[in-house]
Amino acid sequence: MDGARGRAREYVVEADGGSRGNPGPAGYGAVVLDAITGETLVEAAEYLGVVTNNVAEYRGLLAGLRAARELDPDAGVHVRMDSKLVVEQMSGRWKIKHPDMKPLATEAARVFPPGRVTYEWIPRAENKHADRLANEAMDAGARGEQWSPSDSTADLDTATGAVPTASDADVRAAQTVASPGWGPPDMGAPATFVLLRHGETPLTPQKRFSGSGGSDPSLSPVGREQAEKVAASLARRGTVEAMVASPLARTRETAGIVAARLGLEVAVDEGLRETDFGAWEGLTFGEVRERYPDDLDAWLASPDAEPTGGESFAATGARIAATRDRLVAAHAGRTVLLVSHVTPIKTFLRLALGAPPESLFRMELSAASLSAVAYYADGGASVRLFNETSHLR
Repeated sequence: MDGARGRAREYVVEADGGSRGNPGPAGYGAVVLDAITGETLVEAAEYLGVVTNNVAEYRGLLAGLRAARELDPDAGVHVRMDSKLVVEQMSGRWKIKHPDMKPLATEAARVFPPGRVTYEWIPRAENKHADRLANEAMDAGARGEQWSPSDSTADLDTATGAVPTASDADVRAAQTVASPGWGPPDMGAPATFVLLRHGETPLTPQKRFSGSGGSDPSLSPVGREQAEKVAASLARRGTVEAMVASPLARTRETAGIVAARLGLEVAVDEGLRETDFGAWEGLTFGEVRERYPDDLDAWLASPDAEPTGGESFAATGARIAATRDRLVAAHAGRTVLLVSHVTPIKTFLRLALGAPPESLFRMELSAASLSAVAYYADGGASVRLFNETSHLR
């Protein structure tokens, strides 16, 4: 590739430190996650001997930042810690007075250039992975041993104690879609759209046409449970900085459940609404075939054809392209959750891939699934995730 470099990745670093005595026997834990897929990329932990809790927390931060830099020195990093002190000091809002912490903070600030790292305080309950790593390191130290990644249980499911159910194939697929493209190294962080399809409505399992011109159904009990699960997953990943939703009831309800968990406001954008299926609203495919056979044949053959009294895929595509351009300009360098519908999300993906209109019929998009597209300053786009549903298992 003659000097070509991969586009910068986006990572989440979760770090923690503990001291049994403060000061006392101490250790730290840190984990680096892919910001889009949530995949664990690196775990680090170390027994530190006798130090204070705050020093251990800073050592965990340093380890996490260094591990992220080893993966990609051009990366953007979002740090999540349950230490208010470290987060506020590293964000520049609190002064650092303690002589043991000043050099550690200075060293942490130098791992990445200024502006490349952001910080977020999270409750301790959301930092269980790093906390468990820190405790494993302290336990190993108490036995006179060094912590070993092969002995770690920190990546086990924190709710059930069971190993995550994603298969090896799932992980390989996630790694593939998360791989960066090729391009100049100085374009800065992309605008990343995480595309969330709303949860189920009563019409979803019946596979009825449900667009923007029908009854505007709300979520079913299953749909609300799905929204809660995706909210928990996105909270663990910790990368969403803003939210925008379609104006329809099912998307606004899904977005509201997620926003309550993330502590974000939801903007509503008309451009994200579903296609208007006209007279087909509420009907199954078979019912449309029976009642409107000629119109259905035309619709399947051409993106310019409209459902009876509805909106063509060509019109939807133009609307989504305009919405994309407007939102990319408004959210450059940020990760934004867009809560929308089947056709708009498929259209975002189709446009990013440069795929023909008929590709819309060749994608399966599940309720409450996540997809993601990154948009770069040179106009390029990279599909990072498609129809991710592991959070629903």
